[in-house]
Amino acid sequence: MTVINDVNWRCFLDCVGDLLFTPEVQSMRNIPHHPGTTCYEHSVFVAYAAFRMARRWNLDYMAAARCGLLHDLYLYDPRDKSAHPGNQCFDHPVFALRNAEALCGRLTEKERNIIISHMWPLAKRRPRSAEAAVVNLADKACATAEVLGYWRRSRVREKAMG
Repeated sequence: MTVINDVNWRCFLDCVGDLLFTPEVQSMRNIPHHPGTTCYEHSVFVAYAAFRMARRWNLDYMAAARCGLLHDLYLYDPRDKSAHPGNQCFDHPVFALRNAEALCGRLTEKERNIIISHMWPLAKRRPRSAEAAVVNLADKACATAEVLGYWRRSRVREKAMG
C-alpha cells in the first residue's frame, strides 16, 4: 500500500501541494495524534495511502488525496477537553469539515462526506462513495501502522517530513 517512487510522489504532490504548505495544514505538525505521530504526519500518511488505493481502483484520486489530508483538520489539542464539546471521536470530523471548508471554500457533497464519515462505523455518518470508503480504510490502516511503529520507518514519512 505505501510503495513510493518519485512518479507517485510527484503525482500526489500535484493533488495536495497547494494545501501542504498552508498555515492551517502546517499547524497540524504541533498537534499530537497517535503514539509517536503528529496530526500532520498521520494526515499525510492517510492522504498518500488513499491516493494510491484510489488511483489503483480508478477512482477520484484527487478527492481521496485532498480529503485524506483534510480529514483530521480539527486544529485543536485533543487532550484539551475545553477545546471541543464532547467525545473527540465524534467531534473532530465536524471541526475538520468546518476548517476544510474555511480553507478550501465550498466542498462538493462527495468531499464533505469523505471528511465527515471517516470515523464510521464508530460515528453515525457512513461513507457514501467509494472514495469515502477508501479514505476511511486508509485512516484505519494508517492508524494501525502508526500504533505498531511502522510509520517511524516509513518512506512516506521520510518524504513528508524531509
